[in-house]
Amino acid sequence: MKFRPLHDRVVVKRLDSETKTASGIIIPDTAAEKPQEGEVIAVGPGARGDDGKLIALDVKTGDTVLFGKWSGTEVKIDGEDLLIMKESDIMGVLEK
Repeated sequence: MKFRPLHDRVVVKRLDSETKTASGIIIPDTAAEKPQEGEVIAVGPGARGDDGKLIALDVKTGDTVLFGKWSGTEVKIDGEDLLIMKESDIMGVLEK
């Protein structure tokens, strides 16, 4: 199934978090915090301005982004856990 977000919404897949601390202690899944980093899977066409013109999004598919701990709505599409959020919930793009 293909999913296309509307307006200024973005679909993000969380990146896996570290399961071991720097000192070598293994963190069980139940105690680990959800990562706040993810890869953009799909983006909407953009929001409409007051003049009715389309304002394009700053993020694009494939970007690695940083977002707030409680940002977005969790959904499952084709058995994959994803987040749908507005572009304004994204704090920034991580560049390599």
